[in-house]
Amino acid sequence: MSFAEKLEKVIDRRRELGERMASADLDPKSFAKLSKEFADLEPVVAAIETLRASQAELADLEALRAEADPEMKAMAEAEYFALKAKLPELERDVQAMLLPKDAADEKNAILEVRAGTGGEEAALFAAALFRMYQRYAALRGWRFETMELTETGLGGYKEAIANISGAGVFARLKFESGVHRVQRVPETEASGRIHTSTATVAVLPEAEEVDVRIDEKDLRIDVFRSSGPGGQSVNTTDSAVRITHIPTGIVVSQQDEKSQHKNKAKALKILRARLYEAERERQAADRAADRRGQVGTGDRSERIRTYNFPQGRVSDHRIELTVYEIEKVIEGEGLDRFIDALISEDRAAKLAALP
Repeated sequence: MSFAEKLEKVIDRRRELGERMASADLDPKSFAKLSKEFADLEPVVAAIETLRASQAELADLEALRAEADPEMKAMAEAEYFALKAKLPELERDVQAMLLPKDAADEKNAILEVRAGTGGEEAALFAAALFRMYQRYAALRGWRFETMELTETGLGGYKEAIANISGAGVFARLKFESGVHRVQRVPETEASGRIHTSTATVAVLPEAEEVDVRIDEKDLRIDVFRSSGPGGQSVNTTDSAVRITHIPTGIVVSQQDEKSQHKNKAKALKILRARLYEAERERQAADRAADRRGQVGTGDRSERIRTYNFPQGRVSDHRIELTVYEIEKVIEGEGLDRFIDALISEDRAAKLAALP
């Protein structure tokens, strides 16, 4: 299908949606579904109309260039070349709008941060990353709910899990998945020697029950007494829950709540997200270049981003972007520099792969 045919197909689809929405026998659920698709197509059609108007104007200017009047010809040529230079950008904008969208982009996300290589320093770095995403969520007006925290006792986190909800959460955070590396002098280092440690980040699209159906017979549910921080009464009853998904071997534990029922609900939410992401990965296995694994082993060599405190810089190794505003990044407000660049790079790669 040619580019022009694709554009015509989009315009025809919007016209078809408009006609179907005008139908009197349409139920509210179907109307809402069609309305959303119609609204999604509105900016695409507007961009197509702008492109077509510019193409028509270019044809008119080309005709004017053939005029005998030298003054008219000079004016037409100036406008002609200016518009001709602008057309490729308009075409790229339309092509970008026509790219297939990740079905999970509008979903909420489950954020998982774990300490990697580096002992206590790695746990402290994991805690810093978790707080960075918490502040970033606040800046964007998202809801950040901590679901699980395994602390080290010295302020670090072995593991931290949160549910982040809001508009376009997964679309913006999905490129944060991978191994993050820190280079700094630990507070406990008397000699001032720089240490290198890592933490792994996984961002999973939150799955609804309609996305992933879990059969009760595939689950082994164990209850046990909570341990560690959690208040006076949290560890006096068997409220902690461990769920094992037998077919995949995935294990999820929750003990933050005093209620066994609430812990089970939280554990099922995390399990559903992990199963959903596993299925997404399976479906994308033949498109490995489109999405690499969530995280590696946590080794120092498998990093996507480095936070170098002595030099005050943060470097993303996938797009070779370095900024010297490490405090802003760690505070969350400088994170958009990387996220915007990663989204643009992904879009450019997809455009380049178009036939």
